[in-house]
Amino acid sequence: MNMLPNLVDHVIEVKRHGVSVPECTVEHVRKIDRPDLESLVDATLLAIEDGGGFGWVKTPHRDTLRAFWEGVSLIPERKLFVGRLDGIVAGAVQLVRFPRNNEAQSRSAVLSSAFVAPPARGYGVARALIQTAENAAQLDGIKRIEIDLRATQEKAIILYRDVGYLKWGENPHYAFIDGKWVAGHYMAKDLENPISL
Repeated sequence: MNMLPNLVDHVIEVKRHGVSVPECTVEHVRKIDRPDLESLVDATLLAIEDGGGFGWVKTPHRDTLRAFWEGVSLIPERKLFVGRLDGIVAGAVQLVRFPRNNEAQSRSAVLSSAFVAPPARGYGVARALIQTAENAAQLDGIKRIEIDLRATQEKAIILYRDVGYLKWGENPHYAFIDGKWVAGHYMAKDLENPISL
């Protein structure tokens, strides 16, 4: 069952009629069911086509994305959070802990594969995903979260800065896209002593 057209149609209706603001919710998904998996694949495809494909440059086949998202739940160090608008999958983020044998970094984690489908942007889904992942991290004893982003993802960089992430480094050869190097930004947030910007 493909649910993303429902998301697109729903957002169009909300904008057309302006009668309500869609309800944004986020949940930790331990095992993804088939309808949500298909909707998550659709949302991922839209994000990749829009240039926010968390590593993918070319659009992968649906089967590849299905395997990717199903595999996330099999990795103990990963938690998948799914954002919804009025119950419809709109985006996701993973909170990734370092392997258990890496005790030195046991209080750090990384946000990975973060995105919101383009039609669902502007309704608070990204902020809700980040906040929920941060809350879960704190419950797990995480004290610092990092994220890396392509320099071309300017809106995402601004969002993370707005919620307290600080740039700590840059790699001028972060990603190779369309025959040229794209810089990458490394950002982090101290969960014990967040900085208000």
